[in-house]
Amino acid sequence: MNDHTNQESQHHGKEPVKRREMSRRQFLSYTLGGAGAFMGAGMLVPMIRFAVDPVLQPKAQAAWVKVVEEAKITNEPKSFKFKVHQVDGWYESDPELEAWISKGQDGKIFALNPTCKHLGCTVNWNSNPEYKEQYYCPCHGAHYTADGKNLAVAPAPLDQYELKIENGFVYLGQLGPNKRV
Repeated sequence: MNDHTNQESQHHGKEPVKRREMSRRQFLSYTLGGAGAFMGAGMLVPMIRFAVDPVLQPKAQAAWVKVVEEAKITNEPKSFKFKVHQVDGWYESDPELEAWISKGQDGKIFALNPTCKHLGCTVNWNSNPEYKEQYYCPCHGAHYTADGKNLAVAPAPLDQYELKIENGFVYLGQLGPNKRV
């Protein structure tokens, strides 16, 4: 038997394996596409990190801020303004905030944030003759008791600052939910 017949009998019923070769065009497309993707990722990763980094930083507790002498606090709420140092991403500022500070019926000093819980307007103490001895919001008529309890319109009581007294001065800290009502 000849050599040709012998090879046919060995591969009977099987097609020879075809080797697929990459064309020059495919090789260049894959190479340039991969290099372009690598360079694009190299530019995007620092930009994404720059944008997301402030969000990933742990949130720091508010520092205590000296606001007023303890002797100036009465049973009647008074407004006191104070500045805090604030870092928002890469932007640093010193905004002026306000707190209504007074003594409660229990004799303890407390401080309320004047931001209305309805739509964020600023409340004032005893500013409406209809609602004497109450915080009143001029925007939509919400009003609160001296302890910050919501009476109408607003869905929640006024927020309360953490407070400590040291060396005859009142210090305010983190803002949180009202613990008096």
